[in-house]
Amino acid sequence: MVDTALEEMPDPEPDPGPESVRSPEPAGWQDMDPYDFEEAVAALCRRDGCADAEVVGGAGDLGADVVATTPDGRRLVVQCKRYSSGNRVGSQELQRFGGTCYAVHEAGAAVVVTTSTFTEPALEYAEQCGIVCVDLDGLTAWSGAGAPPPWQAVHPVGG
Repeated sequence: MVDTALEEMPDPEPDPGPESVRSPEPAGWQDMDPYDFEEAVAALCRRDGCADAEVVGGAGDLGADVVATTPDGRRLVVQCKRYSSGNRVGSQELQRFGGTCYAVHEAGAAVVVTTSTFTEPALEYAEQCGIVCVDLDGLTAWSGAGAPPPWQAVHPVGG
């Protein structure tokens, strides 16, 4: 005998997957608190193949907010800057991160993600040091899967 109550139930919504791989809506980036922003960036990294992405930011983090292993085996180090649109990430901030991302954190790929933009001197410094800069437009494109993950812009040593 078939239970008719089960037959009348609507089909369940498809499972969207684990919470850790969902990314926030682009409009919400600047509304997040800094910790939630770091968690959201880590979730984007996990979504794009860095299964071990974790938030490590906080006092004494020496510039690393998210660390992970890229799908091609490199150590990814991400600094997150949740800033308002008028507060641009400057050269001094990139220099501080550049001073630790490779020497201390042994990054194979270094990325700075912001909800704002970068100054020209910051972008010039980042290019010289191989640091990928992701501004709000880039973050929106990445989160919407309209752009590849930022670590793909950094080629492995010898690659």
